[in-house]
Amino acid sequence: MHLNPLEMMALAEADSAAPRKDLYAFIHKALRAFMFDTLVTLGRVDADDDGQWAQAGDAVAQLLAICRAHLAHENQFIHPAMERHVGGSSAQLAQEHLGHERAIDALEASVARLRACPLAQRARLAHVLYGQLSLFVAHNLEHMQQEERGHNAVLWAHYGDAELAQIEGAIVASIPPDESMVELRWMLPALTPAERAQMLGEMRAHAPAPVFQAVVEQVRPLLSGYQWDRLVRDLGEAPESTKAS
Repeated sequence: MHLNPLEMMALAEADSAAPRKDLYAFIHKALRAFMFDTLVTLGRVDADDDGQWAQAGDAVAQLLAICRAHLAHENQFIHPAMERHVGGSSAQLAQEHLGHERAIDALEASVARLRACPLAQRARLAHVLYGQLSLFVAHNLEHMQQEERGHNAVLWAHYGDAELAQIEGAIVASIPPDESMVELRWMLPALTPAERAQMLGEMRAHAPAPVFQAVVEQVRPLLSGYQWDRLVRDLGEAPESTKAS
């Protein structure tokens, strides 16, 4: 990985055209938030405390499971959509996905060793895993930025926003409920107020009421007072499940 000042300048000088449907924006915000939080959790874990030790291992394991699922969704839905119009356009990052899968395998093996190690070895193994996870996160940050620029350029050149929404709908429909709840737990607090209101407004309009209520109950404690008040204002009323409280 290399820091490219020209690439940073290109981002700063991006045109001000109307925004397009972005299949990566929300889920990548969720992944970044999940990665950063998990890395911090692991970096400050008290190896002498069994509860904290178990919590750190669980956090890394859940992050890796979500990352593996995310790779599968992109491989199954986004890459074929690109290849239909521009052959080879997904090849470079698809190859990186194979490397990410091998890295996830290695990290899961490290988590298993961490869970099973004796107390005297915990701090050392946590430090090793922290370094491994740091490299994984660093590479993912660059990889996601390349998808948001390069892959979106291909998608936007060949698909209208309604067609991109159909692809997104197919992805969402393929995600099991448990996985979806984990993604939403990290996604909704990481969004801007307008993005959060858009997502929850669409969910309130189209999802079954119990599903919407479960999402609201999960995300409410994760929002600041300001964020919650802004969400209520943007939605026009408090979500039903919180009115009584």
